[in-house]
Amino acid sequence: MSDELGEVDFQRYWRRLQQLGLNAYESRSYLVLLGHPKFKALELAARAHVPRQKIYEVLDSLVEKGFAQVVQEKTKLFSAVEPSLAIPGYLGRRRQILEQELTDCGRAGGALIDDLKALYSEGQGGRGTLDFLRIVTEPAQTAAEYRRMLAEVKREYLEFSRPPYAVDPLDEKLVKQAAANGVACRLLLEAGTLDDEHRQRMADYQSAGVQVRIADSLSMKLAVFDGQRGLVALLDPVVTRPAWTSVVFYHEGMGEAMQGLFEAHWKGSREL
Repeated sequence: MSDELGEVDFQRYWRRLQQLGLNAYESRSYLVLLGHPKFKALELAARAHVPRQKIYEVLDSLVEKGFAQVVQEKTKLFSAVEPSLAIPGYLGRRRQILEQELTDCGRAGGALIDDLKALYSEGQGGRGTLDFLRIVTEPAQTAAEYRRMLAEVKREYLEFSRPPYAVDPLDEKLVKQAAANGVACRLLLEAGTLDDEHRQRMADYQSAGVQVRIADSLSMKLAVFDGQRGLVALLDPVVTRPAWTSVVFYHEGMGEAMQGLFEAHWKGSREL
């Protein structure tokens, strides 16, 4: 353990370095290096309680990640890189790597979607009796379903909206685009959830041809597209943190019932 650090501080910094992405041996070695000008590899191994056979691998990794540097004298020595240089540099490199990985995954995912669509269509050939209803609990999947139906709507789009949002309809370009394409768009928002920013957006949407009104309360979230498909989202009564479970439906009867529910609330709502 570093001579300058007490056990409690050492353990706290050790855990925080691991949260950044260093492993346990790397974190211990860096903390020991910080308290001394330079160390031979095997001396550091003893001080940092790193196995001798592992210390060179650990030091090579610290040098690669920017936390240590080599001081070449008669023998190879190692010293710490100052934290204000080491940590931002390391995080910057990690960010670039993660962004590249996400870009690569996005390309691979897009290609895979095209490849698997045909397989999915074939697999849906024998449709079950409840294929017109699907439960979705993942917000990203709910958002994807919502945006797909919104992009395909032809005549009418109705929505009850309240947070937490998978997609905030007042921050979704597809809503204005649908209105511009001649779709009758009506949004009903819960009064207690509106802030000044949302009120300004409401005015902008009304100017774009979207009808927006306010209800005192909404017990669910609802989106209906062309009276035959949409989503119903209900708050999960079990979890302590607000979370929505969505039912995606493709059924004219249910669409008609949801339209009736919307119209009843719309009549009891008020203008902005």
